[in-house]
Amino acid sequence: MSTVLIVEDEPTPRKFITKILSKHGYETIEAENINIAHKILDQDAADIVLLDIKLPDGNGLTLLDRINQENPSLPVIVATGYGDIDTVVDAMQNGAFDFMAKPIDAKRLIKSLENASDQVKLYRELSQLRRERWSDKYWVPSSSKSMDTVNELVARAAPTRGNVLITGETGTGKSLVASLLHAQSPRSKKACVTINCAAISDHMLESELFGHEANAFTGAGPKRKLGLMEVADGSTLFLDEISTMKADLQAKLLRALEERVLRRVGGTKEIAIDIRLITATNKNITDLISEGEFREDLYYRLNVVEIIMPSLRDRKEDIPALTGAFIQSLSPDYGNQVTGVTPRAMETLLKHQWPGNIRELKNTIERSLLLCDSDQIGIAHLPEEIKKLNNTKTKRKKS
Repeated sequence: MSTVLIVEDEPTPRKFITKILSKHGYETIEAENINIAHKILDQDAADIVLLDIKLPDGNGLTLLDRINQENPSLPVIVATGYGDIDTVVDAMQNGAFDFMAKPIDAKRLIKSLENASDQVKLYRELSQLRRERWSDKYWVPSSSKSMDTVNELVARAAPTRGNVLITGETGTGKSLVASLLHAQSPRSKKACVTINCAAISDHMLESELFGHEANAFTGAGPKRKLGLMEVADGSTLFLDEISTMKADLQAKLLRALEERVLRRVGGTKEIAIDIRLITATNKNITDLISEGEFREDLYYRLNVVEIIMPSLRDRKEDIPALTGAFIQSLSPDYGNQVTGVTPRAMETLLKHQWPGNIRELKNTIERSLLLCDSDQIGIAHLPEEIKKLNNTKTKRKKS
């Protein structure tokens, strides 16, 4: 449970607040003035600060300003009997996590502390992820049950030679999972061969996959070309966006998988191959089968194991871990010393629906790193479409 620093000069309300918090499992530290509060903060003894503004040795907003400058991840809840609108605005602009007027409502206080505690937990997770490797070949950063299932399936399927079909929306990390499957397989000593079926024309895709003999077709050239299925012999072949493959090429791929042989375009010789096939798609292949656009027999050949990638909006608890990983991997490219995200910025990230999934989150962090001039990504560094979420929240608080 979090430790709350109560900065309040009046003994009666200070003891009252301490009693309430103790009943709800919070540890408390009391400070009757700014000077004592400074000493406690220097010891990093508090997770959350409950701050009065009118104190005997100065204005509490000066302490809030120091916290915002030195430790912006520390949530500060401002509580005062002098709750005019200017004070509210000043407190929020100085980075206050929340604001409440005296006399303090106990239920309102506990709810605010619960929210602040959640932010403390998220920040700790983010800090932990900064100390871990983003590209570890045995895991996908997560704390969600859905991604625990993905990681378990990867661990079970990787050592086998069974084909794996990875499905999910664009940007959910299908390529990363394909890399993990290969990295954990007995074939990992050889490189994984990857091709995006949607990025190549139908005619060229056949040549890329199966290769061709010299002068096999117009533009083929005078030299024989090895196809990627041959190149991947003894290793893993990853076909991304497999659902875009046309029917005639699907039939040829099915034959190669069933008989474990291929024939180059323009060739007559059958060449034995030993590949482990991983495929991915953002389409519903069963719908394509019913529409006659995808072969059912090929689908069953590809789908020995299916790994379904959840959308980021359905596993928002993973956002702190992913954010920390992206900061760790990307910040050196921008020559800055960004170490994390402020609690309010993280809260805003958690409110976004992420239609572009992990790819959109990575792009957001990269753009924020470009704009960030401190050691913490704040709301001001986020893209406009995401900052709007915070603006809406702030307006609701002020109303």
